[in-house]
Amino acid sequence: MIESSPLVGLHPLHEGIVPAEIKIVAGRSHPELAARVARAAGLELARVTIRNFSDGEIWVKYEENIRGVDLFIIQSTYAPADNLLELLILIDAARRASASRITAVIPYFGYARQDRKDQPRVSITAKLVANILTVAGADRVITIDLHTPQLQGFFDIPLDHLYASRVLLPVLEQEQLDRLAVAAPDVGGAKTARAYAKRLHADLVLVDKRRPAPNVSEIMTVIGDVEGKDVIIVDDLIDTGGTFVSCARTLKAHGARTIIGACTHPVFSGHALDAIEECDDIERVYVTDTIPLRHQSSKIRVVSVAEMLAEAILRTHRNESISSLFDIIR
Repeated sequence: MIESSPLVGLHPLHEGIVPAEIKIVAGRSHPELAARVARAAGLELARVTIRNFSDGEIWVKYEENIRGVDLFIIQSTYAPADNLLELLILIDAARRASASRITAVIPYFGYARQDRKDQPRVSITAKLVANILTVAGADRVITIDLHTPQLQGFFDIPLDHLYASRVLLPVLEQEQLDRLAVAAPDVGGAKTARAYAKRLHADLVLVDKRRPAPNVSEIMTVIGDVEGKDVIIVDDLIDTGGTFVSCARTLKAHGARTIIGACTHPVFSGHALDAIEECDDIERVYVTDTIPLRHQSSKIRVVSVAEMLAEAILRTHRNESISSLFDIIR
């Protein structure tokens, strides 16, 4: 569906035994996506009250019985940190209300970029968040396109890692581009770009990037031929837009004809949307609705992950395999 532009605390559930009832609840980070997921699953969102005290403190109450329920909480954890804290409170309230199994459905997993000690005296925040989710009482996590797939190893509970390529690739195939190449804006995205290139029968291009400071990128070298080709830049997220715009300009300078973006998470912080809108080298950018768009843009096309998440939720509830949902062409 395409829209024009957005082992502590576990509750044992015996394999093969499905709870009597399934419920989906929405946090406040992206209620529109949660509603679309529930609708695709043929369910109504469970009633929950979430409000803030005058000092900003978050208060949560489930307005219906969830005892023994297989509960799925949909909440993206993009900034501010209140979105993450709200998810933790929703999980804790569900645990104390005796939900049988609690699955945190996190379309966009925030803090995933802080995944290693790349310099002294810094936090590995991705691991910290994984630990907090477990201690809060989550039994399982479903997420889409982690910044690095290795983050799955940070979790001591089952994690299902879905790929947005399932919904983005069909849209890109409809573009019917000529002499196609798929570009990775950095070496870290090479594996994903290779998978897209294989599915689209396209050439693979790598852009060598040096980052002198956080959120500041400098494009160095294009590895591969883009002369006269239509190029798709594939990335897991666009934050400030600096890397993406610089990559597009560099590819254009090397002779690329048309440049299209395909990005899972539209973080779009600061003036990212303005930068993309003002860059004449970029035709359009396909993103998913894991994060709501704060502003509209004529160059942004939103592809919904609601049906994919709904299918993952229903299969998880039935204890069925969801491997076909997170398989990516390699």
